[in-house]
Amino acid sequence: MAQPLMPKATAVWLVENTALTFEQIAAFCGLHALEIKAIADGEVAVGMVGFDPVASGQLTRAEIERAERVPSVRLSLQVQDLPQPVQRSKGPRYTPVTKRGDKPDAIAWLLKSHPDLSDTQISRLIGTTKPTIAAVRDRTHWNAQNIKPRNPVLLGLCTQRELEEALAQLRRQTGTGTEEGAVPESHPVD
Repeated sequence: MAQPLMPKATAVWLVENTALTFEQIAAFCGLHALEIKAIADGEVAVGMVGFDPVASGQLTRAEIERAERVPSVRLSLQVQDLPQPVQRSKGPRYTPVTKRGDKPDAIAWLLKSHPDLSDTQISRLIGTTKPTIAAVRDRTHWNAQNIKPRNPVLLGLCTQRELEEALAQLRRQTGTGTEEGAVPESHPVD
């Protein structure tokens, strides 16, 4: 059974503000009945501020009143009908300073291994700009003499899944793209 948010603080509030039995509170909060008794006696959770489960939407006042009338009734956690927060999936992502210098190497690897990838796909995959891609392609990048093509997956700039999705999208768009057997090596030879 799911437990309420902050079970001990919820138990403190239920002990102070309701006439529920120790067993009912213990069952709802996932604690032992002796611990609830110790909370009521002031031996445990001294000075802890109670957390109101009614105000937080975990319980209803009607549920508490029903359980107070019938000691054998167990409280049940309210099901939240609020939508769950959506995980952020699009948009620019943060690249640590230590990995920013690896971007030109990753661009060079993608241009060498997958020349059919568009600048937009490379930009999304690595998180770089089109002028940087053009500078690496034309060898006009300020650090062109030190750029060594390295796999962006191994550099941690993208995941293997993201790379494979970009290649699959390329295959769908062109109808040819990279053949199934021509998967690039995952480990560069140094």
